[in-house]
Amino acid sequence: MAVDHITINDVGPRDGLQNQPKLLSKEQRLSLITALVDAKVPEIEVGAFVSPKAVPAMAGTAELFAGLANSTSLFSALIPNMKGFELAMSAQVPVMSLVVAASNTMNLKNIRMSTEDSLRVSKDVLNVAREQGANVQAYVATAWACPFEGKISADSVFSVTEQLLQAGASHIVIADTIGAANPLEVNQLMEAMASRFDFAQLSCHFHDTRAMGLANVYAAITAGIRKFDASIAGLGGCPFAPGASGNVATEDVVMMVEQMGFSTGIDMALLVKAADLAIKLTGTAKGGNAKPWIENYYLN
Repeated sequence: MAVDHITINDVGPRDGLQNQPKLLSKEQRLSLITALVDAKVPEIEVGAFVSPKAVPAMAGTAELFAGLANSTSLFSALIPNMKGFELAMSAQVPVMSLVVAASNTMNLKNIRMSTEDSLRVSKDVLNVAREQGANVQAYVATAWACPFEGKISADSVFSVTEQLLQAGASHIVIADTIGAANPLEVNQLMEAMASRFDFAQLSCHFHDTRAMGLANVYAAITAGIRKFDASIAGLGGCPFAPGASGNVATEDVVMMVEQMGFSTGIDMALLVKAADLAIKLTGTAKGGNAKPWIENYYLN
């Protein structure tokens, strides 16, 4: 990864849509993903192989992958366990994502497993993935703060990350799940992470709950991170963070890093159209904070 290039993984079609009150049809979800592909977004989280009863917004994810053949973007999907891995393998998913929270209480509340048990399940999946040559990455959730335990120690993040990498995870995404981190904390943790692990295997995932999402992206960049999750039009939210406004908006992140001199390879004019589509389809997405300026600059 070139130091002057930043890779964006748009998680709107999964992380963004799963918390929306309006359920989109598979055709609507496919249209949003296609709009992101057209905008040359390099990586896109398409959906999740989870129970449709538990997360109805993600029903039909395998069918979405079937309709996305021969794309220029790298697609991924969330898998919660071995069953999810098997379903994703059947759908020929290029990249699969496991999630383990650094907070024990978050794991217990979210998936009814302790951190130790969650790691065991993830290691089992990673072992099978390695045998089958599958690409499985892992998210370390609640890396800075937990809604139940408060601040999370860096040692907890180091421990979970090390165990997942040793088990065969191809990449680690450090996630501020509830949007509680501040730029100083982000810089400190990611500098420490980059000193312990290969920074090319690390990326960050920020929410804009407290309006610090973009500042946190900048703080991670100063620590050497060059890959970020973002969500088109700021889609998202977190059921454990009242008032959460969603993930940091893709259009805001791309605008900022490109003005800083980094390349992304993304077509901003078409990205704005994808944001407009997300707003139209959901009726709740507001678009990035800089959307009016971006539209004026790129579309006029």
